[in-house]
Order: sequence, then C-alpha cells, then structure tokens
Amino acid sequence: MLAGIDLLTGKIIPRISDSHKSVDFIGFLKVLDEQYDPSDKIRIILDNHSIHTSKETRKYLETVPDRFEFVFTPKHGSWLNLIESFFGKLARVCLRGIRVKSKEELIERIYRYIDEINNDPVVYRWTYKIDELIVS
Repeated sequence: MLAGIDLLTGKIIPRISDSHKSVDFIGFLKVLDEQYDPSDKIRIILDNHSIHTSKETRKYLETVPDRFEFVFTPKHGSWLNLIESFFGKLARVCLRGIRVKSKEELIERIYRYIDEINNDPVVYRWTYKIDELIVS
C-alpha cells in the first residue's frame, strides 16, 4: 500500500498494489498527478526507500518536469512522516484481528476504512513553532 495525506484537506490518497516496486510508486505518482491542478507543484515527504529514487522513477519524473518535489526524511526518521502514523492507526483500528476470505476482501476493507476517514478528514495542525524548540 502506498498512500499520502493531503495536508491542506486531511484526506488520505491511497493506492494498493500487489508489490512495492518502482512501477507501483510511479502509479501512485500518476494518481497524485490526476488529483491536483496541473499548475500545482506536488510536494511529497518520503522515506529513503529505493523505489523513490530508482532509475525508473527518475525516468518518469523527467516526463513531468517541475510537477513533483520530494522531501526525504532522515534515515531512521520515518516517524517524521505523518502517513506512517496513519499506517499504524490503520493496522490498529482496521486490520487487527480481522479474518478475510480473499485478498480482494482485504483490499475492499482497507479502501472502505479510508473512505470513512475521508468523509470527515482531520487537518493536522502543527503545535510547535521553530523558535520555541529548545536545541540542546
């Protein structure tokens, strides 16, 4: 599963596929591309997974110059990415202890859960201000 959170609306944008390869990530980028006005730049916070910088991904990005901007979290800093928190909540609330008869049923349940979340999305509000942080 690949997903993103639109920080302006709080909506989850998911894409479920059978694998986690560059072609799947490119498919996710295409989903994002269709979601937003062509004049918008899409900024994405990513971890350092190899599919995000693969030869195939770079080749696709060349076909849509200036459409995407990637911001990478530090190594071992995936907790800085809000979607990782959502994945944890998805596992706890939607997936824990369930039994399904097929992969299709599992996928349908995940999409249904995300649809329910998107019916009343919550926009994340940062509580820290950079000048209030104590650096030690």
